[in-house]
Amino acid sequence: MRDFRKLDVWKSAIDLVADVYEILEQLPDVEKFGLRSQISRAVVSIPSNIAEGSAKDSQKDFARFLKIGLGSAFEIETQFVICMRLSYISDEDGTLIIEKIQTLQKRINSLVKYVKTQYPKT
Repeated sequence: MRDFRKLDVWKSAIDLVADVYEILEQLPDVEKFGLRSQISRAVVSIPSNIAEGSAKDSQKDFARFLKIGLGSAFEIETQFVICMRLSYISDEDGTLIIEKIQTLQKRINSLVKYVKTQYPKT
C-alpha cells in the first residue's frame, strides 16, 4: 500500500482545496447550492481520489483513481471560468486559481504516465 500522505501531488491537492475554499466565500449566496456546492465537492474529490487510489493493490487501479481526480481538476477549471464569466470572482483571482489548477493537472498527469509505466499494456 502506498502512503498518500507522502505524495507531493496529494499535498498540492490539499493546498488547492484551501485556496479554492477561500475564493468560494466570494460567490453570492444564490450560488450556495449551485456553483459553490459543485466546486467544493469537485475540489475535495481530487485529493480524496488520490488517497483512495493509493490504497489499491494494482498500479492500474491507482492510475484509474488518479485520472478520476484529474477529471475533477478539469471540472473545477471550467467552473472557475464560469465564475469569471458571471463576474462572481475577479479576473485576477480567477486567473491565479486557474493557474494553480492547471499546475496540479500537469502534476497529476505526469504521475499517471509514470504509474502506467509500472504495469504492462493490455
